[in-house]
Amino acid sequence: MNPAKGLDFNLYLITDRNQTGNLRLVDVVEEALKGGVRGVQLREKDLSSRELYELAYDLRKLTSRYDARLIVNDRVDVAMAVDADGVHLGLNSLPIHRVRRLLGDHKLIGLSCHNQVNAIMAQEKGADFITFGPVYYTPSKAQYGKPVGVDKLEIVSHLLEIPVFALGGIKRDNIHEVVAAGAAGISLVSAIIASDDPRGEAEAMISLLPPARPRTT
Repeated sequence: MNPAKGLDFNLYLITDRNQTGNLRLVDVVEEALKGGVRGVQLREKDLSSRELYELAYDLRKLTSRYDARLIVNDRVDVAMAVDADGVHLGLNSLPIHRVRRLLGDHKLIGLSCHNQVNAIMAQEKGADFITFGPVYYTPSKAQYGKPVGVDKLEIVSHLLEIPVFALGGIKRDNIHEVVAAGAAGISLVSAIIASDDPRGEAEAMISLLPPARPRTT
């Protein structure tokens, strides 16, 4: 990763508007931002292009107000349309080198990885960071098979030079395990998005994480 980009967040919040109850997603995200979250991935795969663009536009304004990063899941076009800070890709997304050509060197590219081979290839192909998991069991990631576990997280975290975010079943009571394994941070959905107190939960979780790098640009 280009150090000048400054991956300046340690909690990477993934959205899911279906878990916010009666609250608007934008309002829940704002509470999380008030709690110290500085990295948000917009991941609402069932929205139309126009709906996703409008939500991304609103979140871009909101994250800018809190000096936070907005990453759009998979949709390079939407990310470019709202001047997001980058995109998060899956293994079936556009190739990293093509996305880099579209976005330029100053934008962030994250990749979802589920094994050591994926992780190494992500770094070699130019990803700025990865999410790795599921570390623990979580229903939303059951399709990816058994949890990878903390041991594999530790191996990958020490193999890679780019930041590794632990993903899958992350709760307050297991953050210490993934930090001890070398993860640069955590990535999650429900622990904050579905919480009755997103701000308080974000504050509590961030307090258990190593400090994020200060932004240099």
